[in-house]
Amino acid sequence: MPERKRVAVIADSDTRWKWGALTARRLVPDHQLAGFLLRGRATPTARQLGEVGVQGDRPTEVTCAQFLSEIGREHYDVVVLALVGGAVQAVLHGARALWPEPAGRPVLVTGYVGVVYEKLADGLLLRHGADLVLANSRHDAERFRAVYEGVGADAGAVTETALPFLGGAPYEPAGPRTHTVVFAVQPSVPDSRADRAYLLERAAGHARLHPDREVLIKLRSRPGEHTTHLEEQPYQRLAARLPGGLPPNCRLVYGNMGEVLDGTDLLVTVSSTAALESLHRSIPTAVLTDLGIREALGNHHFLGSGCLASWDQLDAGLLPQGDPDWLAAQGVTGDGDPYAAARAKIDGLLGEVRLPAPAPYYTLTTAPRYLPGILARQHLAPDGTPLPGAVREPAGQSRLRRRLRAHLRDAARGAYRHGVQRVAPVIRRMGEL
Repeated sequence: MPERKRVAVIADSDTRWKWGALTARRLVPDHQLAGFLLRGRATPTARQLGEVGVQGDRPTEVTCAQFLSEIGREHYDVVVLALVGGAVQAVLHGARALWPEPAGRPVLVTGYVGVVYEKLADGLLLRHGADLVLANSRHDAERFRAVYEGVGADAGAVTETALPFLGGAPYEPAGPRTHTVVFAVQPSVPDSRADRAYLLERAAGHARLHPDREVLIKLRSRPGEHTTHLEEQPYQRLAARLPGGLPPNCRLVYGNMGEVLDGTDLLVTVSSTAALESLHRSIPTAVLTDLGIREALGNHHFLGSGCLASWDQLDAGLLPQGDPDWLAAQGVTGDGDPYAAARAKIDGLLGEVRLPAPAPYYTLTTAPRYLPGILARQHLAPDGTPLPGAVREPAGQSRLRRRLRAHLRDAARGAYRHGVQRVAPVIRRMGEL
């Protein structure tokens, strides 16, 4: 019986943990998973991890230097980097420092959690150097290759796949059950209090206009918890201040998005990746235009999807349906196994006795000013080696760090609870610990 492959997944938020763990399952079906969380501002709580729908023990919290020490010491066949671009770049340079010559190192895989609508070149070049850079669709794969080829970098790592959490039962109309509308909110889109209050008021207004419907405001996190993006204006606080409050058929909910979609008849969002999950199941899906169609909102990604709509149109009964050609191009629908090519690449790399050293595009030659700062934020020297003391903290310092983080987390919760308008300084301080 063949030995199970060992896979390490490191993530820096709840959504990236979901993407990384599910991607590992798709790429290496028969594997033994070791999970790690990169210590930082968005390190998820046990509750957040429980909601993403990935079974298993809580991942181990580590620094970048500690993770590099782990993969240098222990044998892993595949390492999935479910991190922001700068952290991916740091691990890649750290791996190059570990294996500067061809060696029996792990296959390094990275990619994106969902819709790529901003910082395309910056994010991609920070991921260059991995053995596989996963693209969630044909559309993304073409864009990724164009960026790499545009700077003269090798684009061979770009591999078309699909979002690993697309699935669930196909949509069936409500029938005898209550018609359910789900507004999937985002932590930072839109970012202004006025715009977020407007969207909440429109969702509540839709519930009042349609008393036979149930309107659910699907939240990402509880006060004091953090996600990939800062949420300075949580909907919980806005709902508490809503004149007249929420109507009886409108309420705030948490939970795994897949389970929420099981009972959804209309998904409404500004630009959440939940729209792709919904469209994959053929659930009517609306991408809001009330605040305009703008790059800053990310809803421009859905041009041509057939899903762009306003609350006025939804109030009047519109149930948008996705355009088949757009859905196919975006990897939302399609035939065959979208991970077959990626698995074949990994099998081929694992069959090699030695793999070449990782070769990121950014080096001290191509980005002498930019790269050192990226590495320093993860406590790595310009050559990718850990700075003194970065791998292991003294026991007393570690205990102090935990106490400070707990204190600041309580302060952030208190700020939300008492309606403080700006809690970003507290949250940023947490990220420094």
